[in-house]
Amino acid sequence: MKTDLIEIFQTIRAALQPYAVLGFTNRTNSEILYDLWSEKNITVEGEQRTESFFGSVSIAADHVLVSTGFEHKGVDGQQDVKIKTLDEVMINQIEEIFATGFKKFKENEWV
Repeated sequence: MKTDLIEIFQTIRAALQPYAVLGFTNRTNSEILYDLWSEKNITVEGEQRTESFFGSVSIAADHVLVSTGFEHKGVDGQQDVKIKTLDEVMINQIEEIFATGFKKFKENEWV
């Protein structure tokens, strides 16, 4: 079980990074924030978009925050997930969230 925020951040960033080569753009890749965006022009619920947020991981004061730009059941039903400890079960849930989001983006041709 990981409790060091930097180690948790790096583990989750490693799970998110493969999506950068699948059509997403990384805008920020720092020691405390990693994010991915789709820059495809799309229409969502009648609204034109030139970019869509896919997901990010960041370090806050006392936790690591995983945020997404798509709806999901998440960990404990939460949209954004605050993590203070990371074990195998939790990283598998996070990876599943990203996989589900990628599938949704592909199905809707958002990426």
